[in-house]
Amino acid sequence: MKKLFTLFFAFILAGIFIAFKRNSDSPLPPTVKTEQGLVSGVKSSSGDVMAFKGIPFAAPPIGNLRWKAPQPAIHWEGVRKCDDFGPSPMQPAPKLFFVWTNEFLIPEAPISEDCLYLNVWTKTASTHKKPVLVWIYGGGFGTGGAGVPIYDGEAMARKDVVFVSFNYRVGVFGFFAHPELSKESLIHSSGNYGLMDQIAALKWVKKNIAAFGGDPDNVTIAGQSAGSMSVNCLVASPKAKGLFQQAIAESGSMMISNQNKKMIDLNTAEAQGVVAAKGAEVTSLQDLRALSSQQLLEKVKGQFGPIADVYNILPEPVYQIFAEKKENKIPVIVGWNADEGIVPNLKNKEDYIKQLRADYGARANDVLKYYPAGTDEEAANSQVQLNRDVTFALSGYQWAKLQSSRRDKPVYVYNFTRRPPAEGEYIKYKSFHTAEVAYALDDLKFLDRPWQPVDHQLSKTMSDYWVNFARNGDPNGKGLPQWPQFNEKTNQVIVLGDKVSVQTILDKERLDFMLKLLNRTLEEIKQ
Repeated sequence: MKKLFTLFFAFILAGIFIAFKRNSDSPLPPTVKTEQGLVSGVKSSSGDVMAFKGIPFAAPPIGNLRWKAPQPAIHWEGVRKCDDFGPSPMQPAPKLFFVWTNEFLIPEAPISEDCLYLNVWTKTASTHKKPVLVWIYGGGFGTGGAGVPIYDGEAMARKDVVFVSFNYRVGVFGFFAHPELSKESLIHSSGNYGLMDQIAALKWVKKNIAAFGGDPDNVTIAGQSAGSMSVNCLVASPKAKGLFQQAIAESGSMMISNQNKKMIDLNTAEAQGVVAAKGAEVTSLQDLRALSSQQLLEKVKGQFGPIADVYNILPEPVYQIFAEKKENKIPVIVGWNADEGIVPNLKNKEDYIKQLRADYGARANDVLKYYPAGTDEEAANSQVQLNRDVTFALSGYQWAKLQSSRRDKPVYVYNFTRRPPAEGEYIKYKSFHTAEVAYALDDLKFLDRPWQPVDHQLSKTMSDYWVNFARNGDPNGKGLPQWPQFNEKTNQVIVLGDKVSVQTILDKERLDFMLKLLNRTLEEIKQ
C-alpha cells in the first residue's frame, strides 16, 4: 500500500511538473494585448522570434499637439497588424555622408510628424520573464529613427532579451522652445519634447512589456551618440526615476560643463526660438502651428537639442545634477571608439595652430603637446583625436570617474578599437563613430562589409556582454574575458578590438589633461 501511494504521489508530481513545464514553455499567443488594444506581429524566418513593429505608444503629435507633451495613444478595436515600422520622425531626407552608408540611415519614406511608434522583438516561446533592452537612436537630435537597419532587434531577442526600439521627435519638432509655448504650458516650460517622448515610451514599456514576455522591473536603456546623450539625460532626470534599472551609453554624454553646447537653459532656448521664428517671418504660435511639416523644416532654422527646462525633465544642466548627486543611481556601461572624431575640411598645420590659439589662448601650447602639429599630416591626425576626445571620450570618462568615486553603483568602461574591414575610401575611417553598434547588437549581417572571423567573434562577445548587463547589471558571464569594474586606482577598461583584453584606459594622460582643462571656465582658459 505504501509503495502504491508513493507511485501515485510521484505520478501527481510528474503531472504538476509537466503542466508547469508546458505553461512556462507556452508559445507567445498570435495576438498580444496592450493597454490600447490587441496587436499581431510577424515571425522571423527561423520561427523563433516574433517582431511587433509600429505599435503606437502615444497619440500623433500633430495639429494642436505639435510642441506638446505626448498624449496617450488612441484605443482601437479588433487586432492591429504591426508588421512594419511606423513613419520615421520628420527631418531632412536622408543622405549618404562620410562613412555612413544606407545601413546607418532611416528609410527614405515615410517620414512624418506622426511618428510616435515603437517596436518589440521577443522569443516566440516564453520560458520566463526576460530582461528588457530599450534602444535609443543617435542622429545629433536632428535626424534618426528606429527603422535604421543596424538597430534590428531579432538577434538580441534570440539571446533571450526583449528588445525594444522607438521613435522620438527630433530637430525643431522635438526640441523647439518659445515663450508662447511656455506660457500655454501648465508647467510654464517648453522644449525637450523628444525627451518627453522617450519617457512616454519607457512608461509604455513599464505597463505593457510583460505581455511580450519581458520583465517591467528589469529594463536597460541603451543608445549611441545622441542616443547615448539621451541615456545620460534620462539617468539625470527625476521624471524617469524607476523606469529603468541599468544604462549603456555608447559615445556621448553631457557631463562636461564647458562642452555642453546643447545644454542651454530655458530662457536662452526661448530667446533662440523667437529668433528662429522671426527668421521664418512668423511670430505667433498659431501661425507656427499652421505651417506644414515641410515648411517648418525649411523655414525655422536653429540648433535644437535638450535643455535645462527648469520645471520639467531636467531642472538643472545634466552635469550639475550629477555633481549634486541627484541622478538616478544605477549600474552603467560607458565607452567610446578609437577613431570617431571625424572632422570635415581638415586644416593644415598653420590653420590648426591658429584655431587652437583662438580656442585655448595661452593654453594652446599645452594642448599642442598632446595634439601636435609638426606636419600637415600630424596636424590632421591631431584634429581627429582632439575632436574625438572633446566630443565623445571626455564626457564618458568624466561620467565613469564620477560614478566610480561614489562606489554605490558599478560602472564598466570600454574602448572600441576594432577597424571594421573596409575597401576603397572607407579604409581611412578606421574604428569610426557608430562602428560598434552592429557588433553590440549582433547585427553584422545588416552591414555590407567583408567580415572576417574576428568580427563575428567580437560581435558575439560584445552582444553577450550587453545581454548579461541587461540581465543583472554585470556584463560578465561564462566564456567571456573578465571585465573589471572601473575605478581610479587601476583605471582598467575592456578593449574591444582584434583581441578582447583588459588594459589601462587608452590615452589616459591626454584625457586627464583635457578633462582638467575643460572643467575650468572658458574665461580662465583664455587668460
